[in-house]
Order: sequence, then structure tokens, then C-alpha cells
Amino acid sequence: MTTEQLFQQIQIKKSFLCIGLDVDLNKIPKHLLELEDPIFEFNKAIIDATHDLCVSYKPNTAFYEAYGIKGWQSLQKTIEYLNSNYPEIFTIADAKRGDIGNTSSMYAKAFFEDLNFNSVTVAPYMGKDSVEPFLAFEDKHTIMLALTSNEGAFDFQTKIVEGKELYKTVLETSKHWKNAENLMYVVGATKAEYFAEIRKIVPKSFLLVPGVGAQGGNLQDVCKYGMNDEVGLLINSSRGIIYASNQENFAQKAREEAMKLQQEMEVILNK
Repeated sequence: MTTEQLFQQIQIKKSFLCIGLDVDLNKIPKHLLELEDPIFEFNKAIIDATHDLCVSYKPNTAFYEAYGIKGWQSLQKTIEYLNSNYPEIFTIADAKRGDIGNTSSMYAKAFFEDLNFNSVTVAPYMGKDSVEPFLAFEDKHTIMLALTSNEGAFDFQTKIVEGKELYKTVLETSKHWKNAENLMYVVGATKAEYFAEIRKIVPKSFLLVPGVGAQGGNLQDVCKYGMNDEVGLLINSSRGIIYASNQENFAQKAREEAMKLQQEMEVILNK
């Protein structure tokens, strides 16, 4: 999927919502545990209930890898279901991979070729030869960690190195890597005051923004400082949507929470 196609979906759905599919068997409705693949059945119900309200889904792979081969099979079934039934949806493998050349190439093949995700999150700490193998895939996108929403982000990301915050150096350096047009960036919603500075460096790039909702990020502030002419934002919400209820009506409750965000986004888009 190209960024132009993603922007078209944002315009059609009046939404730039990304829903995180972070499935914890301890939190899903108990009746699903009786089924052969409760993780997939939970995802399927959430997807069917919310697909018209969002433009993206983001499974965090840790929540599948934790359950071994069965969890990985659930992830595979989820992405196959999305690609078969809702091919207009932008899919993100939230894997945060990062390793040297050949290993990165294998990670990229796993997510882009075998699983056929549209994008994958990566860590930039090892530099361009750990990221460029992901960027080599046509019409696939690499979403690089830039400024994250966790407390520990201040350990490194905002430190001043040679007169500049490290996250700014990461952004500026990545713009010169081969196929950098395939880059997107993770920027946490809890750091909304940084978006104006980030937009000076990457004015046209899409930003994946976690932290709205359960983590306290404010949608209005993020949009005020982070939106560009083609929106350029994917606002992720996970727990606030998918765990709105642990009863049999969980999918309907998830839809209601997703609709609240979508309607707020529609108002912003119509301004």
C-alpha cells in the first residue's frame, strides 16, 4: 500500500485511527477461551466490528510470540483475515526489530513476504545497515522509533548530543538513507509539545502515534502540532478499545469506543 492510498482511506473513512491488537488471554472474554483459537476469534470479532472506523490495525508481536507457535499461528491467521477481507486496511507489525544487515533482511522477509504486512516497526540504534534492508521492499513501510511515549525515553532520546537532542539526530540522519521515502516514524502522544519540532525535520512523513487514551495522550494537541496537509498521522489506541468490555458484548463495546475517537477525528478533519 502506498501513502497515497492510505491518505485516500483517511479521506473516505474520516478517520486516522489505528487499533492495536495486543491480545492478552487473561483479559479477553472467558467464553472465547473455550474455542480452538481464542486469540484469532477475539481479533476477528474486533476487526469485523471496527474496520469501517479505522484505517489501520497494529498487532504487537510480543502478545503472540508469548504463546509460542500457537500464538504465531494466530497472528498469521489474523493478517490473512485482514488481507483477504479488508485489503484497504493498512497493517502494522509492531515488532520493533533491529539487527545488522543479513538478520534485518530475514526479519523484513518474515513480515513483508511471509506474513504480508504493509509495515513493520524497527529500532534505529544500530544505524542504517540495520534499517535499509527493510526499506528495500517496494510499497512497504518501515516505521522507525523516533520519540517514544514511555518514561525511559528520557534516558537517551532527549539527551543533548553535540548541541542537539538525540531524537532529532536520528530523524535527520534517517532522511539520507536509501529508500528513505518508505520511512514512517513512531512519536508518542504523551510528548505532544515535541511534534512541532519533529515536523520541521520530517514535514511529509506519516507518524504512528501511540499513547492516546489509556496512556494519557491528548488527540487535539497531537493534531494541532503534528498534522500535515495529508494528515500524516496514525493515532493508535489499543487497551481503550479492545478491552472496553470482557463480556460477550465486547465487540460492540469496542466499536463504541472506536466510534468516539473516529467522530472526534472527523470533527478535526472537517475544520
